[in-house]
This record gives sequence, structure tokens and C-alpha cells, in this order.
Amino acid sequence: MGGFSRRCSKLINSSQLLYQEYSDVVLNKEIQSQQRLESLSETPGPSSPRQPRKALVSSESYLKRLSVASSGSLWQEIPVVRNSTVLLSMTHEDQKLQEVKFELIVSEASYLRSLNIAVDHFQLSTSLRATLSNQEHQWLFSRLQDVRDVSATFLSDLEENFENNIFSFQVCDVVLNHAPDFRRVYLPYVTNQTYQERTFQSLMNSNSNFREVLEKLESDPVCQRLSLKSFLILPFQRITRLKLLLQNILKRTQPGSSEEAEATKAHHALEQLIRDCNNNVQSMRQTEELIYLSQKIEFECKIFPLISQSRWLVKSGELTALEFSVSPGLRRKLNTRPVHLHLFNDCLLLSRPREGSRFLVFDHAPFSSIRGEKCEMKLHGPHKNLFRLFLRQNTQGAQAEFLFSTETQSEKLRWISALAMPREELDLLECYDSPQVQCLRAYKPRENDELALEKADVVMVTQQSSDGWLEGVRLSDGERGWFPVQQVEFISNPEVRARNLKEAHRVKTAKLQLVEQQA
Repeated sequence: MGGFSRRCSKLINSSQLLYQEYSDVVLNKEIQSQQRLESLSETPGPSSPRQPRKALVSSESYLKRLSVASSGSLWQEIPVVRNSTVLLSMTHEDQKLQEVKFELIVSEASYLRSLNIAVDHFQLSTSLRATLSNQEHQWLFSRLQDVRDVSATFLSDLEENFENNIFSFQVCDVVLNHAPDFRRVYLPYVTNQTYQERTFQSLMNSNSNFREVLEKLESDPVCQRLSLKSFLILPFQRITRLKLLLQNILKRTQPGSSEEAEATKAHHALEQLIRDCNNNVQSMRQTEELIYLSQKIEFECKIFPLISQSRWLVKSGELTALEFSVSPGLRRKLNTRPVHLHLFNDCLLLSRPREGSRFLVFDHAPFSSIRGEKCEMKLHGPHKNLFRLFLRQNTQGAQAEFLFSTETQSEKLRWISALAMPREELDLLECYDSPQVQCLRAYKPRENDELALEKADVVMVTQQSSDGWLEGVRLSDGERGWFPVQQVEFISNPEVRARNLKEAHRVKTAKLQLVEQQA
């Protein structure tokens, strides 16, 4: 396993938890911590550490001491730490900084344990390999062995650093040293995600031999009832979690210190890697989406080429267009017709739906020429949730106006939000009155304007619909989107909301200063 053969990890087998379960436990703890703060504010200053206990015999192995620690995943529970006087001189914040650094090490060990199963039990299985073509095997597992080897070397260096100074160990410099290796293996692995998901689903649907062998492999006790799919998605989950751990370290460092600078650099490196991974995945999906749409769309107005490297689909959907006409008796008559909107980042297409999921475009306009706004008009009957769409310059060079009705209020608000010009970045320190929510259950987006959520994410809410949807900005990275209210709970304590904003602002400021220094 590459560099991992240099030394044997003392943490890799110290806990029976695989990373999937370990991560879930830790995220649940973060949620509970935020919930506790709702009713109890933390008091600054020195904490009340446990009294030193009688020292254990010196012959006790380091492995055993570390095993005790990892079972609770707490640095201060390591016997050599617990039985020293170091805790007495540390503030509560200093202890928490050590704990989050230690969690980075322990969680990497749990992650590597899961990767070992993913590679040794699944990828290298001869019975599973016999059910797959070379291309299917490549798409399914990609560079998983390389990911495993990089994690092994990373954990080895983290542990060595930790052993050298248990009381004031560092982790951010180790992350920075390994950042080029992370980029080398994670970028191609995550970019392959689209092919991986598609291949897995195709095999499950059409390859009975694959299904049978996989079921047998997944039933093995070594997997702890976890599926192959849960192992395959671990790499992207891990680098996302690693970035958040670095963010937590950064929040607890002393402003202006060398430790803050190191944490900022490491966090920025992971943030750039995640952004590049997301951009690669999105670019592939967006290109495929454009190719698919170009085969389904026809023009009865001025034609323009749909496929462009700089174009992507923002939102699409069928709405009800409302039009009034005057009957011979001078009575206004309401006419309706279905209109499909395809909103791209640079233009809007208005189409008539055709059979076979095809569309006939009757008008289009550049994004800079469109505007959506609420309509307070009240109509009798089923037509509610109205909004107006204005085209300042359509295909004929003329102005056009449309009145649309949607099924739900959230659909109306989401269209108005999507049709608005890009908003300026929010000043977090001016958002103390904005509601905040914490994610209780992960959410995978189903539409382009939705926000992916992981457990414990904190989101500042910018809009709320009456039918259970929220629009918000995630504090950890500034990503904006819609998500269902069932996945989250509101943070009611204003002190907790203020603390969340200050921490997010601190991370943002440190990152901006780093970018300025590098410019």
C-alpha cells in the first residue's frame, strides 16, 4: 500500500466503527451540541478538567492507550493526557481546539478502515470481477486504490506527528503537505462519479450475476450490513468533512497567530479542491443535459445554437400561461395554455410542449432582458400563485409580457428567484435578524435550483414558502438554494445565531486575507 508500509497505524483497528457509522455519530453529536446551546450559552474562561488520576503502569503499550482514546474519540481521554497536569492550565477553548485536531486524526483512521474494505473486499473480489467488463470495473471503482493509498500515507504522517508531541500536536501542516496528493487522486475519482452512478444502476437493473455476487459480498460481517454504494461515495464525503474539520480548527485558533495562517491555507486548499471537483461533475452533467435538450427542442422562431461550453440549465418546468380575451358580449374571458420554460444562465426559452417530451420554442430572450415579479391579482377558480414575466427584448426585438400560474407557492417563489439578477454576496454581520436552520437529515437535490445538505449544516434562511420549502445560504461555503423544511430545524436562540455568523465571518475574512497575500 505505497508509503503505508513504512509503519503500522495504531488507530486503524482501535475501533469497530466503519467511517459511515463513525461519521453519523459525530454529526449527530454536532447537532446535539447546537441544540444544547439553544438553551445554554457557553461560559468563556478555563474549564473544570477532571482531577488527575493515578498513572497507569509505564509498560502499558501506546497502542492500548490510543485504543482507549479512540473509543470515545476524545483527546483528553488519552490516559497520558488525562493523568497529566496539562489540562489544568488549558482554557476550555484550547481544549476544544485540541479535540477537533484529534478528531481529524481519528476520523481518518476510521475512513481508511472503510477504504480497506471497499478495496480488498469489493474491488479486488475475483467473483465480482468476473461479472464485469473491463470498462464497467473501471467506471465502478475508478482510482479507489489510489485514494486508499493516499489516505494510508496521510494517516501515517498524522500519527507520527501526533506521537512526537501529544500535548501540542499540529495537523494543518500535514494536510497542506498532502494537498497535492489529494488533488491527484480525488479530482479524477469524484469527476468519474456520474459514470459510477450510471454504471452501478445499469448493473443492478440488467446484470443478475452482478446482483447475486454483490448481495453475497454485502452480507459478509466485515461490511457491517453496509452497501457497496455507501463505500463508493466515501471519498467525496471525506474531503468535504475534512474541509469542515479544518474550518472548525480555524475558528478556534488565535487571530493573527501562525496556527491561524496554517489552518487558513489548509482550509483554502481543500475548498479549492472541492470546488474543482464540483465544477468537473457539474460540467459533465451540464454538457450531457444540453446535448439531450438540443435533440428535443425545435424552433418556430429565430434559431440559435443551444450547445455552448459556457451555458448551463438553471431551471426548467411547465407552467400555465393565462391570457384574457374580450368576447362579443364585451365580457373578459380567461384562456389558459401550457408553456414550458427552459432558463439557462444566459437566456430563456419559452416553448409549447409536444408529444414525446419534445418542445417547440416560440420565443426566447437573453437573461439580461428578462424579469420576473410577484402578481397580487386575485382570480376565481383554480388559478393561484401568479407571477409576471417581462421580456424587454424578445426574438422580434419587441417587449413581451406573460402571466403565469403555478401549482404551489414554492414553485412561484422559486421561479421569481431564478429569474432575478444574481444577488450580491451578503454581509454576514448585517444578518443577525435572519432566521437560521440546522440540517437534521441529509438532502440530495432533485432540481438544479436546490441546495445539497449534509447533517449539521447551518443555513441562513432568505425565503420561506407556505408549502414547506426554504431558500437559504449555507454559512460554511456561501452556496445558495432551496430545500424542504422537513430536513431541518430552526435555531431560535439569537446568541447562537450571532455566534454562527461571527464564526462564518471569521473564516471568510481569513480566507480573503490569504487570497490578497497570494495575489
